[in-house]
Amino acid sequence: MQKIDFDYGLFGKLRAAANEEWSGYVNHPFVKQLATGALPQPCFKRFLTQDYLFLIHFARAYALLAYKSSTIGEVRSATKSLNAIVDELPVHVGYCTSWGLTEEMMQTEPEAPETMTYTRFVLDIGLSGDILDLMVALIPCVAGYGEIGQILMSEETTVLEGNPYGDWLRNYEGEHYLQSVQDAINALDDVGKRRGAEARFDRLLQIFRTATRLEADFWQMGLNAERAALSVAAE
Repeated sequence: MQKIDFDYGLFGKLRAAANEEWSGYVNHPFVKQLATGALPQPCFKRFLTQDYLFLIHFARAYALLAYKSSTIGEVRSATKSLNAIVDELPVHVGYCTSWGLTEEMMQTEPEAPETMTYTRFVLDIGLSGDILDLMVALIPCVAGYGEIGQILMSEETTVLEGNPYGDWLRNYEGEHYLQSVQDAINALDDVGKRRGAEARFDRLLQIFRTATRLEADFWQMGLNAERAALSVAAE
């Protein structure tokens, strides 16, 4: 399996500087329970529904990234990511139907506060900053899922066969997916070199840390669904 270079360039520097936040994100209990199959199903369904809403806003963010771009190469890169999300949504919906979730159900589900906070933060960064600011706000999602996939696939405790979440986990080991993550890390470094990332590092790190914490909060939102389900059942 292809290995992503998570130490490369600007992303590697941001990841190292935000090590505490990053570790809390990629090693979150939600992820660990997914890998063993121990995650309660209400937690996963909550995650799937909110992830659908999340992807819609991230598609908007990549459209904004294309708008903020100043070269045709940057526009092509942003558009490629936008199209990937748009193409992924029907696949996501198809997978969700196996969990009893229709697209209409997910469309009418209210956004969780965690979903709203995270996606609006990213869009606000894009509106108030430049392309580099927005790319830094987006990269924790892109690279984080890639690293989580590699961590889980290398751990002996990960179960794929007989795990209700096995098919979802396998999405993150495909060569095409892994290459797309490496391409995003490379693109961030390239734009960073042209947009003065070194002089702006403290501000970029603040954006990166916040987005990473919000990713961890998104996992926790899913994990909290079991407690909410138990409270409703007890009433």
